[in-house]
Amino acid sequence: MDQKSDSRIQIICSNHRALCFDESIIGPWVCEKAGGTWVPGRGTAIGQVKDGQLSAGVLYEDWNGVNVVCHIRGDGSWANRKFLNVIFDYPFNQLGVRRITTPICSTNIKSINLVQKMGFALESVLARATPQGDLLLFRMFKHECRYIGKRYACVK
Repeated sequence: MDQKSDSRIQIICSNHRALCFDESIIGPWVCEKAGGTWVPGRGTAIGQVKDGQLSAGVLYEDWNGVNVVCHIRGDGSWANRKFLNVIFDYPFNQLGVRRITTPICSTNIKSINLVQKMGFALESVLARATPQGDLLLFRMFKHECRYIGKRYACVK
């Protein structure tokens, strides 16, 4: 992906990082990393591009007015303050949801550790709901999110 020729990428982050809002690019990338299947029109997405390559992506789907399901994936050191602010500002402040739900397979220890470090809490276990094991449902309420406060200053 060439940053200079792709108008779907907006450079608003530092350190040669850009944001991408094209779900047709981010969705398949996130689904491939998560072991899922991308269906066009499935949802919206925000990605982070570093040196011309996606380094992180968040796919948002099943928005119902108060909740949205998100799938978070990243490679390397992608979790900078500005990107974290953007990926939490979108559902909580722009969509106006009260909570985010993120499903993770019980064998995906790396993702479990990531979302717990971000502040998500385990809410439910769906026994044998994935081919590899149980499906864990994590949630974060808006009042629990530390990424949308003054410390993480919203990127406009």
